[in-house]
Amino acid sequence: EYVTAYLLDAYSGLLSKQAMILAMNSSFVDPLLQFEFQLTLVESSFKLVIAMPSLNEVKKVKNCSNDQEDPEVLYENILNVFEDTLLILVSKDLYKLQILKDMAVWMSNDSSYLQERIMVIISRVLSFASRKVKSYTSVDAPCLGDLAAELSLLCSHSDLAITQQASLGMYHLLCIAKCQNADIFKKDKEDKKPRSSSIMPSPSELDFLPKVLQRDKTKIAQHVGQSLIPSLLTDFVWNLLMKLSKTNHKTASEAASMLKLTLEYHADKVTMVSKIVDTIYKKLRGNSTHIMNHAMLRVVTLLTRTSPKKVIFQLMDYPVPADNTLILMWHAAGSEVSVAPHVLKTFLLILKGKPGETQDSSTGGRRLSLDATNMMPVAASQALCTLLPLSSYRKAVAQFFPQLLMALMLQVFYSSELRLTTKDKPFFARDALRILLKCSGLQEVDTALQNMDCWSQFSEVLFHHRRVHFVAKALSNYRFPQFPETLHYLYKLSVEGPRRSEDSVITAIFLTELLNNFFKSPFPEEFLVLFRNWVNDSNPSVSKLSLQKIASLAPVVNEIENIYSLILSTLDAFLSKEKTVVIQALITLRKLLGKLDKVTYSSLCIRIASSYCPLMDHISNYGGIRSMAIWHFGELLKDMNQYMWLLTDVVFQSLVPLILYLEDAELRVFRACRYTLEICSSQLNWSTSYWLKDKNYNFEMVVLNICNNLYISHWNYLTDLISDTLGFLGSSRTYLRRGSIILIGYLAKLGSHLLLRAEIEVMIEATDRVLRDEDPLIRELAKITHKLFKEIIHGLTSSGVKETFQRVFNFFYFKKLKLIY
Repeated sequence: EYVTAYLLDAYSGLLSKQAMILAMNSSFVDPLLQFEFQLTLVESSFKLVIAMPSLNEVKKVKNCSNDQEDPEVLYENILNVFEDTLLILVSKDLYKLQILKDMAVWMSNDSSYLQERIMVIISRVLSFASRKVKSYTSVDAPCLGDLAAELSLLCSHSDLAITQQASLGMYHLLCIAKCQNADIFKKDKEDKKPRSSSIMPSPSELDFLPKVLQRDKTKIAQHVGQSLIPSLLTDFVWNLLMKLSKTNHKTASEAASMLKLTLEYHADKVTMVSKIVDTIYKKLRGNSTHIMNHAMLRVVTLLTRTSPKKVIFQLMDYPVPADNTLILMWHAAGSEVSVAPHVLKTFLLILKGKPGETQDSSTGGRRLSLDATNMMPVAASQALCTLLPLSSYRKAVAQFFPQLLMALMLQVFYSSELRLTTKDKPFFARDALRILLKCSGLQEVDTALQNMDCWSQFSEVLFHHRRVHFVAKALSNYRFPQFPETLHYLYKLSVEGPRRSEDSVITAIFLTELLNNFFKSPFPEEFLVLFRNWVNDSNPSVSKLSLQKIASLAPVVNEIENIYSLILSTLDAFLSKEKTVVIQALITLRKLLGKLDKVTYSSLCIRIASSYCPLMDHISNYGGIRSMAIWHFGELLKDMNQYMWLLTDVVFQSLVPLILYLEDAELRVFRACRYTLEICSSQLNWSTSYWLKDKNYNFEMVVLNICNNLYISHWNYLTDLISDTLGFLGSSRTYLRRGSIILIGYLAKLGSHLLLRAEIEVMIEATDRVLRDEDPLIRELAKITHKLFKEIIHGLTSSGVKETFQRVFNFFYFKKLKLIY
């Protein structure tokens, strides 16, 4: 009676729930709410079904009962109602195949005698769905991946009957997946965006019988990977991954086996790799068993085969220094010889970054960590310390030696700059660099640098450039066998240009040192081109380094094929805003000119002399540039005494600053001006040297003497000199304003017969501003000069008459100036 009563209650309950489920199916309720409600009702129905008495008990009741109601028929009707409900749901919407996945989960949690019958229902529903989809124009069944994962484990069930039904259900599921695959392939073809050929399996790949899937994990993995689209295959993998942490050891073991086989064949189709790796990291840090640890690490290895960038970038995005779990995952990711080159390429990509650099959202890059500060390069350096010594990396390390060497040299500097080398934070970049040398057969280089105390001083930023020089020198001394490929890489890096200016410094130092040790001067032309380009580099250190190297070529300057371009590039450095670059350019040019043959020298002398002129009035308050430019200009005039006729215009172009800077407060500037003016006097046959001597020096007498000589020999330059002097009246330096007001007075007095009224009016206007100068002496001098201009303009006739007689008058107008001030 109890059995019959329960069956009757269950039957009526199922009919009631079926009515509610189907009523909801026809309603206009939100699809998500509708599905959740129906799933709840199905779960309730499922519990009623599995709680029924066994079929044997029902048969016993039938034999003992005289009731007209047949319990066995009732029993079957209950199961049929449950099955019909599922069939109706699926016939309306393939999305509701999700319920079958939940049923498989419910069933795995209950080892009742009805498991086989439940599997029969699942396989029948899938069979119905597989026939149904053939008439559909599109297939939407997002649950197939999860359902396939559940069925794949049941295909290896200890109960053969369950195994048979599971394999039959898996067969029908793959048939549905085949239709979905074909639908997607058709859409891609219509959009003219065909996917990878691996997504659409050939007909023969699904031409198999259900019995093939029985307890054959390899076949299941192959067919599942071929049939499911990437998103569904990812669900399949994710579902199995979650089962690795199950307390049921058998289930976890089966899931691990299926997971590894699937990734062996189809890891390339799996998406969400970063999320999977992150989940594995979290699970490994938990209390998982040794066997499951091994399985999850194997997953990392298999994913690295096809997605090395995704795996490595995820592993680099955890706090540094890495914990033991992360180090285990590094080993797993880089354990295979075939992936070593791809892993190192990814590390090199990461090592282009600068530790501590803020993530730039404008680049479009996205990182998974909440911390916007990029510490991946530090993690990559630590990972290299772990992976480089592995035997599986020996060949890859040899292949990427130059790239790793330069990347780690840069990381050493960046780490030092950010003070990442304290006791709490090991110096991973330096350690990785040392390991690289040892793994590359360069133990002697490491020992030599250790004896020089180079490694310990790398943490000090001030000495970093010097340590780079030492490393390059040590490598050269031991004639390291990787020289050809290293030189080629450095040349390529130099031509393409590094990302940061600091990168170019280290590259230039390293390349220069290697060239010094392996080539005789002059270098081959292709390397000289680099140094010419580096002269105008945005980083002053690179410019100075290049100029120093060019200066060292002075002994062989006449052997250089394209010496013109080398000298002209040095002249371009005169325009640098960095004063130390300008000074080095001046030194370099002087060394080259000291050895240059006179024919080449003479062809360039006008251009070189003109380049000195702007530096004589350099804006810097530092007198070194002015004094050197003036002194070197004098040296050029002395060198080119036979070609003075070429340089006359340039000499008069520089004459005003040469005179005015005699009053500079810095002794070296005065001496340079005196030296160059003496050379000018001797070349122009002027009697000025007497007044330039220390005991006789008087600025106004020097000006007077030069002006008198000017009129006699080069009167045609007077108006140009007046124009140049006017430019100094507004100088911020007091001595230049004072000197220029004196000089312009003498020049105007001497050339008064050459000046037009409009020109003198401009001069008067410029002097008017000086009359209000803050310096009382300059104001007094300006009054005298202003009065002088008034006298000159008062004596002029109309400009027309002036111009008529000026040309004739110039030839026999002689005067000798006397002291005015």
